[in-house]
Amino acid sequence: MRLEFPGLFDLQVNGFGGVDFNDPALTVECLGDAVLRLRRHGVTRLLPTLITSSPDSFAACARVIASARDASIAGIHMEGPFISPVDGPRGAHPRAHVAAASYEVFQRRQDAADGRIVLVTLAPEVPGALPLIERLAAAGVRVAIGHSAATSAEIADAVSAGATLSTHLGNGCAADLPRHPNLIWDQLADDRLHASVIVDGHHLPASTVKAMTRAKGPERTILVSDAIAAAGCNPGRYTIGGVECELHGDGRVSLPGTPFLAGSSLTLDRAIENTVRFTGLPVADVSAMASTGPARYIGMPTAGTVVADWDSSAGSLTVVDVRH
Repeated sequence: MRLEFPGLFDLQVNGFGGVDFNDPALTVECLGDAVLRLRRHGVTRLLPTLITSSPDSFAACARVIASARDASIAGIHMEGPFISPVDGPRGAHPRAHVAAASYEVFQRRQDAADGRIVLVTLAPEVPGALPLIERLAAAGVRVAIGHSAATSAEIADAVSAGATLSTHLGNGCAADLPRHPNLIWDQLADDRLHASVIVDGHHLPASTVKAMTRAKGPERTILVSDAIAAAGCNPGRYTIGGVECELHGDGRVSLPGTPFLAGSSLTLDRAIENTVRFTGLPVADVSAMASTGPARYIGMPTAGTVVADWDSSAGSLTVVDVRH
């Protein structure tokens, strides 16, 4: 079946095709090459994502991204450094650069990014988080909850202060949580929060994706890739911001020698396939979770049109063309 839908919009891309957006040696040319390769998978707009790092490393990467004259780059997603320092919730973010939340620190990073930061992921429990959320929300910067060990009260306070998204819900938290309450249930239950999910078959089981999508509804569920430089490449060793990761033959990306995930090798066209298979939702509804849904959440338009063939028997989506 031939389909046409708006260009895909990925709110969380750390790198692609061997290019690490978190490498201070990033160039405009390498960034452009990665964006072009993403386009072959239907992604016409994205937020390059910069994780926890030193001020100098962040500034070097942000300046390159901000200077790129490519309409596909819709802004920057700043994930950290205002996150939990605890092993587990912190994920692959380097602990040495985790920091308390501070508007002054944010503003220095925003200045380096030439005002292009449009989404900030933070942990509500870190010192200074609530006043920062309020100031960011007032300035029109979207705030997401992620890499957190927050209590129910801290989640509720963050949402009341202006947080509107859960970053890769079900990941970036402790591996062992109380049955209830816990921060996953709290975020699922709050209708003021959208939820982004990584549907690669490694970050979340199929049943969890189905339950989360039912809880939020397709209109408040956003598909993201969380792709790192390993995406679109052969198995091997890659980096995200100087942290070495390993891409395995099954597509899983982890810290070498550990079971701990470190981003993904996912593309949004594959995320659509997996989500249709896991949830049973129509492909038209699921494609919106990767296109108009994230665009509406971030307050920006989609770009272009994706022409794709959908094979319902195989559950496969093949991008045929991307039109301006």
